[in-house]
Amino acid sequence: MPLSEPRRPPAAMEDAVTRLVGFFEHLSPDDLPALGRFYASEAVFKDPFNEVQGVPAITQIFRHMFASLDQPRFVVTGRVVQGDQCFLTWDFLFAFKSFHPGVTQTVRGASHLVLDAQGRVILHRDYWDAAEELYEKLPLVGRLMRWLKRRANT
Repeated sequence: MPLSEPRRPPAAMEDAVTRLVGFFEHLSPDDLPALGRFYASEAVFKDPFNEVQGVPAITQIFRHMFASLDQPRFVVTGRVVQGDQCFLTWDFLFAFKSFHPGVTQTVRGASHLVLDAQGRVILHRDYWDAAEELYEKLPLVGRLMRWLKRRANT
């Protein structure tokens, strides 16, 4: 079945997306064992740093996020649901543990999700600009990235 054809009634898909958004906005390390309720067992996850398949590998990405950053959290700012696909826009708020500890950083991005007939994610692809949203915030790398950006714009 092509991805653009709905697999569930529109209201059921909206409900599944609403539950998923609530899960992500309140995600904590204690919630990681529940990822299997929201992701199909062989789901694919891809972002600028990772490309993995399966709930255990996806869980490890989130586990690493909680271990590496202080107070990471997602705020979903918009969503579009069509058929079995969803596009979410979000802000990811966190603080670095060693660089400017306690200072809230924000990464703005979007996720393309494809859900199965049970409303579980089978594809999760995150889109965000690692150079602008992350590298430019780091001391040495940030200086270099800002210089490269200025050079490219002249």
